[in-house]
Amino acid sequence: MITRALLSLLVLSGFLHADSHKLPNVVFVLADDLGIGDVSPTNPDCKIKTPHLQKMADEGITFLDAHSSSAVCTPTRYGVLTGRYNWRSRLARGVLSGTSNHLIPAKRATVGHLLQKAGYHTQMIGKWHLGWDWGKADGKGKWKNIDFSKPVKNGPDINGFDRYYGHCGSLDMAPYVWVDTGKITALPDRQEGVNRNEDPYGWYRKGPIGSDFHIDEVLPHLFDKGMAYVKERAKTKKPFFLYLPLPAPHTPIVPVPPFKGASKMNPYADFVMQIDNHMGDLLATLKEAGVDDNTLVFFTSDNGCSPEGNFAKLKEFGHDPSAGYRGHKADIYEGGHRVPFVARWPKGIKPGQKTTALACLTDLYATMREITGQPKKDNGGEDSFSLLPAFKGKDKTSRSTLVSHSIGGSFSMRQGDWKLCLSGGSGGWSAPREGDAKKRKLPPMQLYDLKNDRGERKNLVAEKRSKADELILLLSKEVEQGRSSPGNPVPNDRKVTFLPAGVEMPKGK
Repeated sequence: MITRALLSLLVLSGFLHADSHKLPNVVFVLADDLGIGDVSPTNPDCKIKTPHLQKMADEGITFLDAHSSSAVCTPTRYGVLTGRYNWRSRLARGVLSGTSNHLIPAKRATVGHLLQKAGYHTQMIGKWHLGWDWGKADGKGKWKNIDFSKPVKNGPDINGFDRYYGHCGSLDMAPYVWVDTGKITALPDRQEGVNRNEDPYGWYRKGPIGSDFHIDEVLPHLFDKGMAYVKERAKTKKPFFLYLPLPAPHTPIVPVPPFKGASKMNPYADFVMQIDNHMGDLLATLKEAGVDDNTLVFFTSDNGCSPEGNFAKLKEFGHDPSAGYRGHKADIYEGGHRVPFVARWPKGIKPGQKTTALACLTDLYATMREITGQPKKDNGGEDSFSLLPAFKGKDKTSRSTLVSHSIGGSFSMRQGDWKLCLSGGSGGWSAPREGDAKKRKLPPMQLYDLKNDRGERKNLVAEKRSKADELILLLSKEVEQGRSSPGNPVPNDRKVTFLPAGVEMPKGK
C-alpha cells in the first residue's frame, strides 16, 4: 500500500497536485489495428472524423513518436502489461490463437501486479489475446478437446487483475464465448462464421459461439461494460485500473448504425468513427461519475493499420492510415509500429501538449511505478521508461533507444534519428517480403535517417556502415543485458538471435 509519506513525496515532486490526496485512476484503451494516420491528433490530414479523440488530445498530451513494441497483436499486449520487450519471452514471432495456452507466467511482474500493490482495484475488459487455459475434454478434434462447462484457468487473474471479462483471441478467432473471471457466461449453442467472399470486411473464422455472444455487438458491449465498471468503482475510495483492449477496428469490421455508412468512405472508416464515439461516451462517463479530474486516460493502438482496411479504397478519399510512413501492420517499417498515443489527466497533464519524445507502450509500467512511488526492481519493467517528464512538459524522457519487432521476428534498432532494420525487406506483409528481398539480392540490412527520410526509402547502410555497426552493438548489449532500462542484468526467457543471414557481429564485440 502507498504510505502517507510517499503521497507527500509525490505532491512535493509535482506528480500529484496538493489538493489531491489519492492516486489517479487509470484507464488504458488499446485499439486493435488502428493506424497512426487514422485519427486527427496524430494526422492533420486524416479524412476520418475523430472529434472525441481530438478533444481528448486538446485536453492532454499527444505523442508523435510513440511505438508499439511489436507490429502485431499478442506481442504488443505482452509489452504493455509487463513493461518488457515481447521478444524476450518464449514468443519469437507471430501471434497466439483463440485456443492458445497462457503466455505470461503468474510470477512475471505486470502493471496489474504493480497497481494492486499500490492499493488499486484492477480490471481487464476486452480482447485478451495472451492465451488462457481452456478446460480440457477427452474428445477428438479441435473443439471437442475443449470442455466449455469447465472453468478457464490462468487467465488475466494470474497477471494482476482482480477481475476480467473478455474473449481469448482476436474477434476473427474462435471460440466466441465470454469469460468472466474464469467462468464462461454462456455455452456455445451453434457454429458460426463468415467467409471473405460473403463479406470482405466483416469476415471471421467459423467456430463455436456462445448464446450471448453477438459479433456486431461486441465493441459497444465492451464499452458498456467499461463504463459500468467506472460507475461502480467511482462509488468507492479505492483507485482503479481499467485495461480496455478493444477488438476494433481489426476484422471483423462490423460498424453498426448510426455509424454504418457514416464516413461515406468504407466500413473501416465507419468503424473508426464508432470507436471515436464510444471514447466520447467513456470520457463523459468519467465526468458524470465525478472522477474525471484525477483519472489518467490513455488511448493508443497495438500496431499499424491492417491491409484489411482496404488501403486502395481509402486512398480514393485521400486518406492514408500510415500518414506517410512506410509499411503497415506486421512490418518493421514505421507504419507497422508507430502508433497514435494520447494521454489525458486534468490533475497531472497540462492540456494541449504535443511531444516528439520517443515513447513505447512498454512505458506504462515505469510511468505507473513512478506515480505510485514504488521502488524499482530488476525484474519488472525491464524495457520501460517513465513518461512523467513528457507529461510535465520536458522535450524527452530518459528513453534514448527503441527496439521494434515484426511479425516474422525481424528486429530494428533506433537511436535518435537513426534506425537500423535487420532485414532485407519489410519483415512482414508489405513489399518486399523477406523471401522476395532475398531473391532480389537486396542488402540484408537497411539503415535510415528518419529526420530526412521519414518514408524509409533511401537505404544508407552501404555508405554509413559504421553507424549500422554501432547500432548492432547497442542492440546486442540490450539483448544480452535482458533489459534496456538501468539495472542489473537479468535473463531472457529464450536465446535471442537478431542478425539476419549474411551479417556478422561487428569487430570489437
